Amino acid sequence: MATREPLSASSPLTALSTTAADWDDADPGLLLRLLGQASWIRSFEEYVLELAGEGLVHGPAHSSIGQEGGAVGSIVPLRTDDFVNGSHRGHHQFLAKAFGHVMPGKTDGLPELTDDVRTVLRRTLAEICGLADGYCRGRGGSMHLQWREAGAMGTNAIVGGGVPQAAGFAFNQRRAGTDAVTVTYFGDGAVNIGSVLETFNLAAAWKLPLCFFIENNLYAVSTPVDEATAEPRLAARGLGFNIPSWRVDGMDPLAVHLAMTEALEHMRAGNGPTIIEAEVYRYFHQNGPYPGSAFGYRTKAEEKAWRERDPLELLRSHVIRRGIASADEIAAAHDEVVKTLREIGDSFLEADPAGKRRIKESAWPDVSFVDVGVRGDLSELDGSRYEEADTYSGTLGERKFVDAISDVLARRMETDERIVILGEDVNRLKGGTNGATKRPLELFPDRVLGTPISENAFAGLGGGMAIDGRGRPVVEFMYADFMWVAADQLFNQIAKARHMFGGQGSVPFVLRSKLAAGTGYGSQHSMDPAGVLTTAAGLRVVAPSNPFDYVGLMNTALACEDPVVVLEHVDLYTSTGTGPIDDLDYRIPVGKAALRSQGDDVTVISYLSMVGHCLEALGQVPEISADLIDLRWLDRASLDWDTIEASVKKTNKVLIVEQGAIGTSYGGRLADEIQRRLFDWLDAPVERVTGGEASPSISKVLERAAVARTEEVVTALRRIAAY
Repeated sequence: MATREPLSASSPLTALSTTAADWDDADPGLLLRLLGQASWIRSFEEYVLELAGEGLVHGPAHSSIGQEGGAVGSIVPLRTDDFVNGSHRGHHQFLAKAFGHVMPGKTDGLPELTDDVRTVLRRTLAEICGLADGYCRGRGGSMHLQWREAGAMGTNAIVGGGVPQAAGFAFNQRRAGTDAVTVTYFGDGAVNIGSVLETFNLAAAWKLPLCFFIENNLYAVSTPVDEATAEPRLAARGLGFNIPSWRVDGMDPLAVHLAMTEALEHMRAGNGPTIIEAEVYRYFHQNGPYPGSAFGYRTKAEEKAWRERDPLELLRSHVIRRGIASADEIAAAHDEVVKTLREIGDSFLEADPAGKRRIKESAWPDVSFVDVGVRGDLSELDGSRYEEADTYSGTLGERKFVDAISDVLARRMETDERIVILGEDVNRLKGGTNGATKRPLELFPDRVLGTPISENAFAGLGGGMAIDGRGRPVVEFMYADFMWVAADQLFNQIAKARHMFGGQGSVPFVLRSKLAAGTGYGSQHSMDPAGVLTTAAGLRVVAPSNPFDYVGLMNTALACEDPVVVLEHVDLYTSTGTGPIDDLDYRIPVGKAALRSQGDDVTVISYLSMVGHCLEALGQVPEISADLIDLRWLDRASLDWDTIEASVKKTNKVLIVEQGAIGTSYGGRLADEIQRRLFDWLDAPVERVTGGEASPSISKVLERAAVARTEEVVTALRRIAAY
């Protein structure tokens, strides 16, 4: 007969509640700070809803009224060098962190509305209204609030989207040798998001000083938590990841404070992450000034019962009971902040001809600011030593392509200790699955970090490292198809961060990934992502075709303050070509293509391994002489239009060559742009060589039929020769 032994979790799950003694023993200054900040936040949110009701807030107004206790209770114990990030419902956390940054540590009475506090209120309100004076210059609005100096690293409109980045902040804090921590805030709906669970695992495996703070307000929009999960005690998720966890009444700010104090002690001691679940209640609907009962998913009786447990009233009653402040003093402080908010609002507003209020024209951002900050101005590359193979003064020789990758990564890690390599198996197999991390692993094994199979988590962690600025991550995706597993982090987070938060800061993030068509790995390991990647304005995309270019282009990518995706083709890894023997420090300019052959009949444009196939094809069609342009930089902002235009004006014909499927083609958009820019110089429509409609499949013959190689280029050239 089988035997059975009950097992217990490795980490505790604790329900923490306060007693009367806790309230009696609480430091008076702490209670005044909690009450003062919670009152400011409540008044601020009420004023925001007032403006939203008048149509003065463009977009959503996700108020936190009712949830203030969780924010102030957890953030008052934090320091400025501790970081927070959060969700779309993050006004209260942002304000609490900003207040903590500008307020003195101790107060004898209720906290004062100093000029610095008033500035926080003014700039936060301006941001929510989309005005130029906001922290993100109006770009972030209600959902994307960031003030890096205060440690408020950004709220996020994608449910759970900011959680992986918080792991990157925590990684940098630990690596810097500090005892600072990061707290990432998200709701009950996000607990079931894959990226959140991936980050639980990664943070626990790496013992990161990261607190996962779950604001369980019982409803994901209108879906009750007990309908969304079979385990509504959300902190219990921690048991599966060996993360100590607390459940606490979020309407009790002191209980939250005590739980966070215990969690901070655990994290600052280097013991890894924590989870706090605070059960709170938003008094209003997901968005706007109406209660949830108005939409039928909550009852008025339920809302009344929660309002009777109001966190501000709880704080107020204990402060008065203990004689720390009087009811009149508390009322006066409330009146002062309401008056201040109206003064701030009046500075932005004016009467319109109908007698209603409107935002002053002078308060809006200038429309010329619309695209500023999508990417940087590349001034960080000033003073670079740029080289090209045909004018290179150093020693060249035959180099294996994959060795060039390995050597230049190691060289940059030698000169820049901020560089860390992250990815699946990069620290194994003597250099990853293809040998690209061989030399870095030999020289810097502690900075070549193998990750769990969780692209969202480790890509987002890399994004957080870059946004923080103390790290330069090189993230490796084993195959380019895996980008779509991490699409939120790559496209919604990393690519948009610089612009979304007002064009401030930088995102020095490099993603390496290989294209593997022709290897027999089938539909989910073989795509060319260039066509999709280059739709993201904030990404720079580079595609080296030989060892010399790889060294120079990677050096530029690792010096750039924008996120750069470096594409590699598996066919090139084992190939050899001209490369540097002992100089690994030169760069190749952003936005500079290379002319691989010259001719008068047609302009052939390609990238990666197809450059070699184009050269082979031109050798087989001697009746055609062509300019062959190796683009190198593929993103819209970095295309070398000078080289393209000069060639097209000479040849009057264009052939764009790529290997991958036509549906995700890069060449389609490039052809459109060429025809619009250079229509008067074209004697024929732009021709294209691509793969087929379907992704490559496993069968060798079907895979070959699905991709383009030399033969397809030959056919296209002969067709052009027959014009």
